Amino acid sequence: VQLQASGGGLVQAGDSLRLSCEATGGTFSYYGMAWFRQAPGKEREFVAAINWSGGSTGYADSVKGRFTISRDNAKNMVYLQMNSLSPDDTAVYYCAAKAGRYSYTPTMREYAYWGQGTLVTVSS
Repeated sequence: VQLQASGGGLVQAGDSLRLSCEATGGTFSYYGMAWFRQAPGKEREFVAAINWSGGSTGYADSVKGRFTISRDNAKNMVYLQMNSLSPDDTAVYYCAAKAGRYSYTPTMREYAYWGQGTLVTVSS
């Protein structure tokens, strides 16, 4: 499966932004999906994940209550709605896919497929 992330940009603190990730070349409903991010000078970290059906989601503590992950299996899309953004959310955001109809996982090494990343910059 190939992944294409989009929707990043420059926003101000407190704004909202929605990231999208389109999957092609596979049976989308067979994959668990996740978003990770990498801030300048830092390691890539887990943001949010959703299982193959959309019935189970998980979030990093730093984004819980502000970000929402969702998916539309009919459109082969996964989304990350980001609200109340802060400069600490500035990073390149990557969508990732994990084959199999399992519960979601925050473990980066379990995701074999990655998109190219989309940059989110939040100004203060």
